[in-house]
Amino acid sequence: MINEVSDYEVLDMPKAGDRVVVGMSGGVDSTLTALMLKEKGCTVIGVTMSLWDGHLPEIKSEKKMREACYGPGEEENIEECQKFCAEHGIEYHVIEVQETYKEKVLEYFKAEYRAGRTPNPCIQCNRHIKFGALLDGIENLGIDYDYFCTGHYAKIVRPKKGLFGSEERPCMIATAADITKDQTYFIHRIPSHVLEKVRFPLATMKKSEVFELAKKANLEAANREESQDFIGEEYFDILFSDKPSVPGDIIDLDGHVLGRHKGIEHYTIGQRRGLGVAVSYPVYVQAIDAKNNVVVLAPNDALNSSALIADDFVWPADLEPPEGKEFEADVKIRLASRPVKAKISRYTPGEDDKFSYKGQPWLVTFAEQQRAVAPGQSAVLYKDNVILGGGIIVRGIK
Repeated sequence: MINEVSDYEVLDMPKAGDRVVVGMSGGVDSTLTALMLKEKGCTVIGVTMSLWDGHLPEIKSEKKMREACYGPGEEENIEECQKFCAEHGIEYHVIEVQETYKEKVLEYFKAEYRAGRTPNPCIQCNRHIKFGALLDGIENLGIDYDYFCTGHYAKIVRPKKGLFGSEERPCMIATAADITKDQTYFIHRIPSHVLEKVRFPLATMKKSEVFELAKKANLEAANREESQDFIGEEYFDILFSDKPSVPGDIIDLDGHVLGRHKGIEHYTIGQRRGLGVAVSYPVYVQAIDAKNNVVVLAPNDALNSSALIADDFVWPADLEPPEGKEFEADVKIRLASRPVKAKISRYTPGEDDKFSYKGQPWLVTFAEQQRAVAPGQSAVLYKDNVILGGGIIVRGIK
């Protein structure tokens, strides 16, 4: 954890009298955040981003569907936010961001899966919607504020010395006190200049404390099921129905045909269930070849990688690590993975490298092999629990 003797200072939270805009979803985290700031003496303004445009039909189901960010349940969430704000004398606005969400999140999600990659839509949503289009909407309403707060579990810090040998001391993202709820992986692409006004009041709290305080305050949000997905699994096929799926072969590492897949957008690296093949040993998706429309299966051991190459990197204040210098960091290759020690260095593609790259690619060499490195996911670099940067995985190195 970051403390007084670290190389970073934790930035101050809003104080009494500050004007604070709170991004609200109707969930317990954002609702308690708004209440805490109100009770602290801040002038609180609640805002909710409207994502749902109704272009997907509402699904009637006998079983209870899991809470999701994108879906017809948005109207109910907005009503709950309106009710809470009215009861507590908080100004409230709904900001429509449907078009940007469709372009930056939904279309991205579909395009990545159809290219044989595994996207993370929440990372794109945080970068382009919650801390992008939503803030633009606030500005368009003429709302002036000192801070923008959400219920994320993370900290905003500033290095005490210039970053990467420079004189700049940009805002950076550090892990939260409740590491089991830490959301830094999701928000690592938010630019430093945006973070200057961003604060996360739940940074030092445990989730259990949040629920306890919410229940003491009789917040209805304390009884709500937490959002688990960006879109309900019931909507997956409907979302992809704009183009027909293209079936193809499922093969093993030797090229033997094991069966047929129903379209590569239905598969991801490491997947075992729902493969529809009969093999005498456990097999997993080891690779997805979009060019040849092939899904490759292999035993578990064949999913290990010693390194990965990632591109489309973001760095605090766009400050790249200096050239010619390898450095060490902890890397997370997916939200649920534990950080693993790695060496990071610039990668120079050779003549036999058939991949195309966005910007400078980087080689991440693991201290211990990692399973199911998935192209399209993010590799996020941490040092002393602070994010140094992050990029999109292009490929794993077996």
